[in-house]
Amino acid sequence: MKLQNDTFLKALMREPTDYTPVWMMRQAGRYLPEYRESRKTAGSFLQLCKNPSFATEVTLQPLDRYPLLDASILFSDILTVPDAMGLGLYFEEGEGPKFERTLREEADIQKLAVPDMASLQYVFDAVSQIRKTLNGRVPLIGFSGSPWTLATYMVEGKGGTDFLTIKKMAYARPDLLHRILDITAQTVIQYLNAQIAAGAQAVMIFDSWGGALSHNAYIEFSLNYMQKIVNGLTREHDGRIVPRIVFTKGGALWLEAQAEIGADVLGLDWAVDIGSARKRVGDKVALQGNLDPAILLSTPAAIEKEVVNILASYGHGNGHVFNLGHGITQWTPQENAAAMLAAVREHSRQYHSK
Repeated sequence: MKLQNDTFLKALMREPTDYTPVWMMRQAGRYLPEYRESRKTAGSFLQLCKNPSFATEVTLQPLDRYPLLDASILFSDILTVPDAMGLGLYFEEGEGPKFERTLREEADIQKLAVPDMASLQYVFDAVSQIRKTLNGRVPLIGFSGSPWTLATYMVEGKGGTDFLTIKKMAYARPDLLHRILDITAQTVIQYLNAQIAAGAQAVMIFDSWGGALSHNAYIEFSLNYMQKIVNGLTREHDGRIVPRIVFTKGGALWLEAQAEIGADVLGLDWAVDIGSARKRVGDKVALQGNLDPAILLSTPAAIEKEVVNILASYGHGNGHVFNLGHGITQWTPQENAAAMLAAVREHSRQYHSK
């Protein structure tokens, strides 16, 4: 099945393209009325994730609405991994994900094991079904959370906390945290490789909470484990390189170190200037980013202006995938997302010489 549009994959590998490709983190999500309808039909977010037909439906929704998107991303959740480890994932309305069991006691941490990938078969079935349904329109991205980010949920029991429980473990009992991270990294390697085998054409590691760490702790507890994953990933599938994207939200302090771990692409949040980031990493990696998602709540004119600024800051040449600096918010007007995509396509061509 030949890809009709491989601009995204070329840009990830820093190959020449006619324009800067674009996709949006969380592009299949609550800002789309069709997604809200699918979720209502499915009954819950988890039922949406665990049913390959629903996952396929919502993965393709943004592509049907926005033909200028250059990639699709598997509809799933980073917390499928700790759920498969037996921690009991559930969602409380308006409060986000929580776990029935946390990893705080040494005995529980020692019992932690890499789960049988069969418990995640619904994800791999979704990847296969999405890839087949895409029929070569655009590439499909698979993904996972980073070991550190997954561990924050596993230890704290929920997201968005002050991370005091897991940081206490990091400083007082680093051996216990390293065990959690090591088992999780082994799991993520198997998980992403199974996604690649099922049809994912690029993979992304989301380190949503890496920016909460101190400098030394980031290297020890987050970056080192992402490097292990990158080293363990399938490099080629279907006769093509499978690019690896690493994204630490709040991670601009460590770009130089991130560029050394073997990833092909670094994701950037909106807090760093993409031009200065490009100078810092040189030609080691491509860059993905980095529009502030909040600007999509403003006006098409303001959005276009900021798109122009980011494209100009990156400048001429290859290796830029335009994206948001984090996930699109649920309050984004659909026409504003369309305005961003149109602005990227219109204004990026000048930076790509024939």
